[in-house]
Amino acid sequence: MKTTDPPSGISVELPGKATVRKATVSIEGKPVDARVYGLDTPDGGVAFAVHDMPGEQYPLEENLQRVLESYMQNTAEPLTSSDVRKVTVDGRPALDARLTSETDGKPVTGFIRLIADDEHFVQALVLGFQANEKALKAMHERVLASLRLP
Repeated sequence: MKTTDPPSGISVELPGKATVRKATVSIEGKPVDARVYGLDTPDGGVAFAVHDMPGEQYPLEENLQRVLESYMQNTAEPLTSSDVRKVTVDGRPALDARLTSETDGKPVTGFIRLIADDEHFVQALVLGFQANEKALKAMHERVLASLRLP
């Protein structure tokens, strides 16, 4: 289902109807408006987020670290990244990483892409139990293939 972030025009196809959470987050003491579009699937959760800030304002590696820290604050479980690779998306700098954690003793895995746009910082993320890793990887690849930045 096509999901579009109205203020930015950034769109993505998600495997169902997403719910949106709007928030103002503090990044280095500065307020940044953000919208997170997400949903749960039988294989795990999928989300994309748009932050109203220049994507290159902070290095993508720092933004990845913020994602990991935020996860730990919300779940009390550490989230780690591996296979971190710099890529480009339509000429924009991006960062891909594999994510791992544990929930109630069960291994969790996922994938994330961070994209730096002139006016936005964009995240695409899937996360679920490691037993569903193939399905999660396929879902992440479909999301990335459908992601459109104006």
